Amino acid sequence: MTAYRSAWLDDDLDALRELARSFCEKEIKPNAEKFIEQHHVDRELWIKAGELGLLCMSIPEEFGGGGGTFAHEAVLIEEQARIGDTSWGQSVHSGIVAHYLNAYGTDDQKRQWLPKMASGEVVAAIAMTEPGTGSDLQAVTTKAIREGDEYVVNGSKTFITNGAQADLIVVVAKTDTAEAANGISLVLVEADRPGFRRGRVLDKLGQKGQDTSELFFEDVRIPTTNLLGTEEGQGFVQLMLQLPQERLIIAVGAVAGVEEALDQTIRYTKDRQAFGKPLFAFQNTKFKLAEVATEARIGRVFVDDCVSRHLRGELDIPTVAMAKWWTTERSMAALDECLQLHGGYGYMTEYPIARAWADNRVQKIYAGTNEIMKEIIARSL
Repeated sequence: MTAYRSAWLDDDLDALRELARSFCEKEIKPNAEKFIEQHHVDRELWIKAGELGLLCMSIPEEFGGGGGTFAHEAVLIEEQARIGDTSWGQSVHSGIVAHYLNAYGTDDQKRQWLPKMASGEVVAAIAMTEPGTGSDLQAVTTKAIREGDEYVVNGSKTFITNGAQADLIVVVAKTDTAEAANGISLVLVEADRPGFRRGRVLDKLGQKGQDTSELFFEDVRIPTTNLLGTEEGQGFVQLMLQLPQERLIIAVGAVAGVEEALDQTIRYTKDRQAFGKPLFAFQNTKFKLAEVATEARIGRVFVDDCVSRHLRGELDIPTVAMAKWWTTERSMAALDECLQLHGGYGYMTEYPIARAWADNRVQKIYAGTNEIMKEIIARSL
């Protein structure tokens, strides 16, 4: 079969891929079990990535970033997916939080935080979800009430990626409790503020090396200059404008993960013998792999088109919602087929396919459930 190459790639991105692949192979893959056992990556990993210029690659150089585009982030996301890593929350740090700051932060906020995020000195998180509030962001109950030249933040968040290590958290809070969407603002909370407390690192079905945590805010006082944006009540709009990139990040990772699972399964079925011949020799095996290969290619072409549109500033919200739900739904179906072809060994966590199956299940849930994605699509019909 003719080799496929994404249209948005170029020589610069090919060179970046070599660097990203080397970093993932040398710094992450050998430490996978360690990260899982301790439920977080080593802080040194962030520093090493910063030294190589792998953090905040799509942030302007004047704020310490790489001056690149989303394509640079996508290459690293793909390489991380290819080694099956879900422990390192770099895509949230670089592809999401950094862009909230870059898009809405004041010049002082950007100069204070983005260079430190690019170097790995500061790890960042975004706190949206609450114990009683999932995809319905208008219903958040965390409050940031103004008192003079300060906001007093009270509330709790859960399922927060990078939660246990974050030095800076973008918090979704109500600055006007009488309003729904119009009462939401984004505020910056530093982890060393009195009253801020981290809860436990959550015990998840998959992604066990990721420090997904609960966060608590008890009368946390922050200056009003920590408001993200020029005025209160802009948080919901800011979220809606940035969530498409988060959903595209998930789609990129989902497709790359399926491609890797397919490669692993092809190798396994050609090596594994049953009834005196390789598993690959059986018609059922070949047909199942043909189906997965076809869906992987369809997903790749769709996501590549979304990336190209995003790079041109043309990616609309319904289309990226389609990409998020379709790629994550189909990736789980494909991973299930690949696991089945591994037989009993596919159920053993020592095999990458088992870990991939567990790690990727959450993709249908976070960044807005797939049911919410379909609602977004339906509104555009």
